[in-house]
Amino acid sequence: MAQTSSISSRKVFNVLGLLSLLIMFQNANSFEFKVGGSGDWSVPSDPNSYNQWTERSRFQIGDSLSFNYPADKDSVLLVNKADYDNCNTASPIEKYSDGHSVVKFNHSGPFYFISGVHDNCVKNEKLHAVVMADRSNRNQTAASPPPSPSADDVPPSPAPSGEEAPSPPTGSVEINPTAAPSQESSPPKNGASAIVMSFIGSTAAFIGSSFLLGF
Repeated sequence: MAQTSSISSRKVFNVLGLLSLLIMFQNANSFEFKVGGSGDWSVPSDPNSYNQWTERSRFQIGDSLSFNYPADKDSVLLVNKADYDNCNTASPIEKYSDGHSVVKFNHSGPFYFISGVHDNCVKNEKLHAVVMADRSNRNQTAASPPPSPSADDVPPSPAPSGEEAPSPPTGSVEINPTAAPSQESSPPKNGASAIVMSFIGSTAAFIGSSFLLGF
């Protein structure tokens, strides 16, 4: 009876460990942005500073925004475009008021945030972020090389002065194109590929140890 209980406990521990690995892998592939670059959520000195910052940033699904502000004086509202344009604080989609709010982007498309204080919103304490659908572009490290010119694109060399250029041969001429040399080295793996390979290796090792413990 005690042996059966011990085996069950080990199985529960193995399942929890696997779930922890999955959570770690998901977090490793996402980013937390501090709003405005500093994280401070307040009336900006430059009316366009928040939206200029979002235009320079690339947000992907799974990323998040963190807002820091006095909880007793301000808040963050997630709203639709009409309420964003009119600073309408009456019917937000979500409201955050804990002083340190982290909002995760769970889908692609536009997100609209305004201050919970109407006067602050009128003074441009608001921002509009667009979340991209594909995160593969973030980790591209190498561009494709330009195609090499073919033999037909290379102009013939001019004949030396005083000599006539040879006349073209009559009849059909068969041209055997030379195959382009194959690249000996492959481009470096990007960060996402390295994370995936590391995760697969860790998962395989974990599953193997689970089988060993089960017997």
